[in-house]
Amino acid sequence: MCNLYSQTKSQDAMRHVFDEMVEGDEPVEDATGNLPPMPGIYPDYAAPILRHRDGGGWQMVMARWGMPTPQVFLAGKRTDPGVTNIRNTASAHWKRWLAPAHRCLVPFTSFSEIDSRPGAPRNHPVWFALGADRPLAFFAGIRTEWTSVRKLKEGEVTTELFGFLTCDPNAEVKPFHPKAMPVILTTPEECRLWLTAPVAQALTLQRPLPDGMLQVVAEGGRQDAA
Repeated sequence: MCNLYSQTKSQDAMRHVFDEMVEGDEPVEDATGNLPPMPGIYPDYAAPILRHRDGGGWQMVMARWGMPTPQVFLAGKRTDPGVTNIRNTASAHWKRWLAPAHRCLVPFTSFSEIDSRPGAPRNHPVWFALGADRPLAFFAGIRTEWTSVRKLKEGEVTTELFGFLTCDPNAEVKPFHPKAMPVILTTPEECRLWLTAPVAQALTLQRPLPDGMLQVVAEGGRQDAA
């Protein structure tokens, strides 16, 4: 389960790539403000996503990481911290957010899994990226606007939320985390398919990244600032 990732490319770099992803449409509207590099993004942090804009077109906006938790798991609890990773897309809870209007791209440069190998240090992060230079890639995400209590000190808030799909791990991730990895999109064709295709076609992307495309780029740190 990925509960830590980084996005360290410049805002201009993200805008440029997003414009390529939606080539032929109007330019992406950037509603994120002044966005610094984010070497450590944790659950409930605000991070950039690319989403459909109400009324047409595309927006880059900030959203909090963690989709609404299924109600069955909230009994007796006063807060809903959210669900970061979504695997069971057949669940009625998630089906409502699988239509194109609720899909998004989550930009990242690296992501972390806790090392589960025998003898590994406790809570030892292992960072994966598409290369040592941390090229920009995207998680296949879903998003919604939701009213809930995320933290007691905040009280009830209405905010934009996101999470991303997971799948079986590929050859690089499996030795460290044998259960899952994020669904990663690396080409404009994959990204546009995820954003626009009918549900059944879009969900064909819920599969491991091909073996050999990821590499371990760092270990041990709680941030990946490269």
